[in-house]
Amino acid sequence: LDHAATILEIYATVSTVCHRAGWLPVHVICEACGRIGTTLATEWDGREVGYACLPDLVAWAHGCGNRGRVSPFGGNSKLVWNVEWAARWGILGVTIEGCGKDLATAGGSRDRSDAVSRQVFEREPPRNVPYEFLNIGGKKMSTSKGKGASAHVMAELLPSEVLRFLFLRHKPRRALEFDPEGDTVPGLFDEFDRIAAAAAGRPVRGELPPDPQRIFRASLVDALADPVAEGGRFRPAFRHLALLAQVPGVDVPATMAAEKGGELDDVERSILEERTNVARVWLGTFAPDRYRIEVSEALPEEAAGLADEQRAYLSALAEGVEGESPTAGDAWQDLIFRTAKAQGVPSPEAFTALYLALLGRPNGPRAGWLLASLDRDLVLVRLRQAGSVAQAVAPAGPTT
Repeated sequence: LDHAATILEIYATVSTVCHRAGWLPVHVICEACGRIGTTLATEWDGREVGYACLPDLVAWAHGCGNRGRVSPFGGNSKLVWNVEWAARWGILGVTIEGCGKDLATAGGSRDRSDAVSRQVFEREPPRNVPYEFLNIGGKKMSTSKGKGASAHVMAELLPSEVLRFLFLRHKPRRALEFDPEGDTVPGLFDEFDRIAAAAAGRPVRGELPPDPQRIFRASLVDALADPVAEGGRFRPAFRHLALLAQVPGVDVPATMAAEKGGELDDVERSILEERTNVARVWLGTFAPDRYRIEVSEALPEEAAGLADEQRAYLSALAEGVEGESPTAGDAWQDLIFRTAKAQGVPSPEAFTALYLALLGRPNGPRAGWLLASLDRDLVLVRLRQAGSVAQAVAPAGPTT
């Protein structure tokens, strides 16, 4: 308040924003109506400020017209945004703080706060790292426009390390796309697990970003954690968990221990529990229909339309299952592709045959993980039924 004239000049020279004469950089709570956005503060005497609650100060609210004097301390007022931002840097000892590219434009909000930091608080502002927008469902997230709830949902849905990874895996000046209703959530878990494996020195498929261990280390909540040890922990595939969560009677911890090839340790059990909870929330709120399953008790009537080559493929796949006994989703997926290639059946037709035989629809979740989630004997029976030309089909009914 003592430097109000300096701040007024900063607004005018840095951003060509001109305020009324006597303007003070605080918003006072009106004693009559309780509004804060409609008050104009003036006349600071070292103890109190004068203010007026103006009917036409802003377009989104109507002031009551009250005038008075009040102490700006004790929760009666707040600094205007640019001054508050600069004040927080000094109070909290901030040395690096990025901001959205819209705030970092020349003469914009960041430039004003930088000038206030230097000229009023006599402190060099933090290093600025401008970043791109976070798009929620293809639209820029904006708390001021009512899209902040999406960020709140993200923070509640995703484990902390996965949420940190979402922001850290790309350079700051690249826009981030997040759509909880699409494939983003399972894809994000897949990529996190891939980077974790790379950080532990395990071979992974596909191209890796520069220094994956550094990205993984920064994603961990515990700054002292060993990224090699943490990356080597067993992490259940999210897509598989999303399927297991829908299959009645499945002992998920036992299934995951079998997939790991040994007992889960305490941290791995915690990861499993957290991911299972995320999967259930995601399935109940955001997941596309193709991720939801309802395996029928009998061969779905839709399987009657399978072509001869699709039936032959399913019969051959049943033989492969008996011979190899796959358990993990990756192993099932590999067997599905190899059998299709050996039978000369295009992959899309092979997957359609599987989905029709199991779900009664031409699409569904990743087939390997779907089969890994189901009872092996049920899968074998269904593959043989669908592979038999003479097999009669029955109307679909949900399994129990």
